[in-house]
Amino acid sequence: MKKVAIIGSGSWGVALAVHLAKLGNEIKIWSFMQEEADLINKERKCKFLPGIEISENIMCTTSYKEALEDTDFVLHVTPSKFTRNILKEYKQYLKDQPVIICSKGFEEETLNTLDEVFKQEVPNTKIGVLTGPSHAEEVALFMPTLLVVASKYEEISNTIQNTFMCDTMRVYTSTDVKGVEIGGALKNIIAFCAGAAAGIGLKDNSFAALVTRGMAEIVRLGVKLGGQYETFYGLSGLGDLIVTCMSEHSRNRKAGKLIGQGVSLEEAKKQVEMTIESIDNIDVAYKLSKIHDVEMPIVTTVYDVLYNNLKPEEALKILMTRTKKSE
Repeated sequence: MKKVAIIGSGSWGVALAVHLAKLGNEIKIWSFMQEEADLINKERKCKFLPGIEISENIMCTTSYKEALEDTDFVLHVTPSKFTRNILKEYKQYLKDQPVIICSKGFEEETLNTLDEVFKQEVPNTKIGVLTGPSHAEEVALFMPTLLVVASKYEEISNTIQNTFMCDTMRVYTSTDVKGVEIGGALKNIIAFCAGAAAGIGLKDNSFAALVTRGMAEIVRLGVKLGGQYETFYGLSGLGDLIVTCMSEHSRNRKAGKLIGQGVSLEEAKKQVEMTIESIDNIDVAYKLSKIHDVEMPIVTTVYDVLYNNLKPEEALKILMTRTKKSE
């Protein structure tokens, strides 16, 4: 039995808590909002996961000190754009616990991956990354799910693997922290595009083409940024790309579909209601592609859709009429 702190009370943080609690672990969740903490503690519910019962070995608090005190490891599960500021607030309460990054994305202002943010803020803390094709809604219902944990510290990977694994969750280990993290961040962009494609009425042929060529762009940039080629065809790359592109659970796909249907960006954010990592990541990926001279036509056109008023239908035409290439 482990004592686990979870920083973030969104759907993914609570789903991880529900999974670990069922296995007999003691969970303390930190929430930014008292009303979310009260809902978990008093009514044993989470507003992001309706119908899921919160077990008694899960508690929620708005105090970093209380959440982190006397815990074996920390799961960091906040939107990427808030990661540094929240880490700055709670790092004083870290002792020697490792921190496992469960968020997916880049820091927009610096173009850093989240493990780089942690290395800058808490250089003496051991870090891991947990990711993979895993919708919170299904994990909370104990549907079979595969994840990958990456760390340069073997003992951290083994601890996470042993703590999470059961007959409904299988966890693989990796040492490629950079590749695992980048795959999880970039796939959100292609999922957004898959939604936009659905929004303008495209079907299976177009979807398959988008996923395949989107994967090529992820690999090109990911390898340039230091990830290993093989990693991107594993759970954190291809696996996560497939589930996020095809599922109605995906907030990134939903946002893209709304844009494809002609809804404004601000209205799409309102309708989705939760953080849409892809929107921030599109800007980051576009800038990184220019800095590293990596050809990313899908990213470039979706960037123009979001920020330069390009119509999704025109973006499709641009992609379909590009200069002839060999595969």
